[in-house]
Amino acid sequence: MTHVPIRKKEQINYRKLKSDMAPMTVRFVSLLLGYILASLYCHAQQGPSTGKRLFQTGFEGSSRVLKLNGTNDHGAPMEYIDGVDTSFSANSNWRTDWQRLVKSGRMQVQYTGGDSTKRLARVMAEPGNPKNHVLHYWLNDSWAASENQQKARIQTNLYGINGGLTELYQSVRVFLTDDFNALKTYPRAISWCTISEFWNNEWWVKGEPYGFRITLGIGKASGPQNELKFILNAENAGQKEVWHANSASSTVAVPIGRWFTMEYYLKEGNRDTGRFFLAITPDGQPRQVVYDITNFTHNTTDPSPNGITGYNPMKLYTSKELVNHVRAQGKTLQVYWDDFTLWTDKQPD
Repeated sequence: MTHVPIRKKEQINYRKLKSDMAPMTVRFVSLLLGYILASLYCHAQQGPSTGKRLFQTGFEGSSRVLKLNGTNDHGAPMEYIDGVDTSFSANSNWRTDWQRLVKSGRMQVQYTGGDSTKRLARVMAEPGNPKNHVLHYWLNDSWAASENQQKARIQTNLYGINGGLTELYQSVRVFLTDDFNALKTYPRAISWCTISEFWNNEWWVKGEPYGFRITLGIGKASGPQNELKFILNAENAGQKEVWHANSASSTVAVPIGRWFTMEYYLKEGNRDTGRFFLAITPDGQPRQVVYDITNFTHNTTDPSPNGITGYNPMKLYTSKELVNHVRAQGKTLQVYWDDFTLWTDKQPD
């Protein structure tokens, strides 16, 4: 092989090149190191495994339910949860922390009528554990309510969510009292006993063409003594069903008379990208996945979905027939809620 020498004018001054590149190399390494450290910090602070915590409470401190003066909701005042849960250092102020998320600045409590002889929501000491406080729902009757219907409702509202949420993750502890066993003797199928509801978007808002909701409830097949299951479905506006979970195939029964932690995850998407996840963990038992659905979580005709704009985190809503059946047995539908936490940008483990 013939060696062709580099002519003098073509020779490269490697010493000068190395000298010129040195500052560039230092800058590049510094920028790269800074990027890596920043990425690690952001992941540790708000990665997909931990998410961004929006609110948390154990209903401690000065947490309480108050009437919203000057309101009239089918003959009853609206209510709201007030106070500060001082057992947490952040994201636990009922008065200020919701102002960033919802237009009303509050977590509302709504009944659509009735009075305290028929229903109530209150913060109280947990029966048998007076050092712990809980949110108590007590539902003993029905009344003339919205849509000109006789029905029964207690619910918390987060409506008008600023910007909409494309992902939502909630954890809450739940205790359904033994009186819920009365539902098992109801002779017909139960398809309406709602415990949480998600709106994308609220379909009663004037001018909203793309209403949609996902409803989570407690139900059972027809006939007495059938065990209670979690029921789940999604509807376009006008109660036009889009999909429903097959509760008959679920092996997870609704725990009665014992505490369990309930986790929901909702991701906005279409038939292929939307997701709704539900898991429960009864005290002393392993976590059980109830449903993990991939399907629409927004109106099927919405060309530009804009996130979850409202939802009812803790709800007890049912028919007059079901309440009458429970009451006829000398029972009352009661739920205790505790340790509520709401995140965004968090996914199930």
